[in-house]
Amino acid sequence: MDIITEIVTTILAQLQKPTLAFLIGGMVLAALGSKFEIPDAIYKFIVALLLLKVGIGAGISVREANFVELAVPALLAAALGIAIVVLGRLTLSKWRGVSQLDATATVGLFGAVSASTLAAGMAVLDDEGIAYEGFIGALYPFMDVAALVTAIVLARLAAARKAATANVQGGTITMGGGGGGAGGSAVEKGLIKGILVDTARSPAISALLLGIALGLFARPESVYESFYEPLFRGLLSVLMLIMGIEAWSRLSELKGVAHAYLFYGLTAPLVHGALGFGAGLIAHHLTGFSAGGVVLLSIMAASSSDISGPPTMRAALPEANPSAYVGTSTGLGTPVAILSIPLFMALADYFIGF
Repeated sequence: MDIITEIVTTILAQLQKPTLAFLIGGMVLAALGSKFEIPDAIYKFIVALLLLKVGIGAGISVREANFVELAVPALLAAALGIAIVVLGRLTLSKWRGVSQLDATATVGLFGAVSASTLAAGMAVLDDEGIAYEGFIGALYPFMDVAALVTAIVLARLAAARKAATANVQGGTITMGGGGGGAGGSAVEKGLIKGILVDTARSPAISALLLGIALGLFARPESVYESFYEPLFRGLLSVLMLIMGIEAWSRLSELKGVAHAYLFYGLTAPLVHGALGFGAGLIAHHLTGFSAGGVVLLSIMAASSSDISGPPTMRAALPEANPSAYVGTSTGLGTPVAILSIPLFMALADYFIGF
């Protein structure tokens, strides 16, 4: 009973903090039919600055990080991305009216990471004075790339098997069809390599990787402390406002789509966050991973990609329905993930202590 009271109290307190208040404010504006908007170019600029800030900060911290302390959470983050996609594909695609392709695209976004949600979690912990590992931002690409690659490869392999089955039923027999043998293995390796390259070239991942590289190999502390750090919270509040407006407007995209997406979008962030919390506890016991780090790993797992994921899915799986995976991810998954931050803070405080 004490933990329930603590969670409720923490949630009510955090709803008044700028990060969550601006998100809810944007949703209220959209619900009231306000014409308020922020140009797309400014939104992209804000996202780029936030990702550069997170990347540079992570790179600076990685320079001095213990290899084992970084390696264990990184491997767990990649495993989480893969596990979320596999688990989601086995459940969401079983609902009536949900195609396997749309389900795979959706769970791919939920397995990937929302950099803005991660940034929101960092801001909340900073406001509370809760410490966490500086290299947390470096975990982003491990989970993000692992989830997107897994989802796209599974979807394409499923499509290839479906096409092979159709050929057999139609009386066409292909030697070595279905991806078996050395030729099929080579095709799959080429496919995975192409997906990895496309993902690395996406604007969000490129900005984050550039920031990490600058933090690792340059000495950007002066510009980081004088420019990126002071602007971070202000830019994040604007981003939360934009995301709130977009989240509300995207809810309409779920019309005509199976009701399973509504259920998945509301429950998946909590289930995935719980998986991330469990992985964080493992890292805590193995390497002394901090309670703040456990919270952020949980938030990463709970989040769904709203920046790098959608364009990647559109390019790689053009047949998938954007109303399903974008509407579910941005319209439902992102608000639930951000609003769950106080929950994971309370759990970390209860099981580990700040």
